Order: sequence, then structure tokens, then C-alpha cells
Amino acid sequence: MSKWIKKGDNVVVIAGNDKGKVGTVISRDGDRVVVKGINVRKKHAKSRDRSVQSRVLEIELPIHISNTSLCDEKGSKVKVKSRTSASGVKELYYVQENREVVHRQLRKQS
Repeated sequence: MSKWIKKGDNVVVIAGNDKGKVGTVISRDGDRVVVKGINVRKKHAKSRDRSVQSRVLEIELPIHISNTSLCDEKGSKVKVKSRTSASGVKELYYVQENREVVHRQLRKQS
């Protein structure tokens, strides 16, 4: 399921220190994703000259994509499936309360 996670998706963390937290994917690089508000660490930045003070920055570090799962707008984990619609568009969907909800359209079949 991790191959369906893209930038801008809402995900829930399923393993690690931030287990259960929900956030939005900021970036993805291979098998690692940066999620807003997840895996926040402090970095001490030294001043380069006298006009800029030293400071402590809080940055989000990447986590492995297998520790995340796509979620719906309520924040509960969903299982995504793919299908090709009658119009030839490939789309991702999940089943919620006995109805199919389209998550995202992937690409148009030629």
C-alpha cells in the first residue's frame, strides 16, 4: 500500500514514537516520507555573523514509508484498492460504510 502514498496525502503513523498521529505528507524521496508534525527534532543553528543570532530550529525528519498508512478525513486507517472505471481512468478507492469512496485518480488509460 505504500506505493500509493504521494505528496499532499493524509497519513496516519502506524509504528514508532508518533504512533496514532495524523499528518500531511510534505515530501517523498524513495522509501522515506516527511510528514508535517511527525518526527520533529530540534537542531541548534550557530550564528554565522553578529547580525544573526543562534537559534534552535524544530524540523521534521523523514520516516520510513512502511510506518505510515493512508487515512480518510476522520483519521482512521483505510485499505486502498485500484480499479479502471468505465471511462478508462485508473483510480484509487476505499470502502467506507458499505459505499465506495474515490481517493484519487491516477492516470488515463490510452
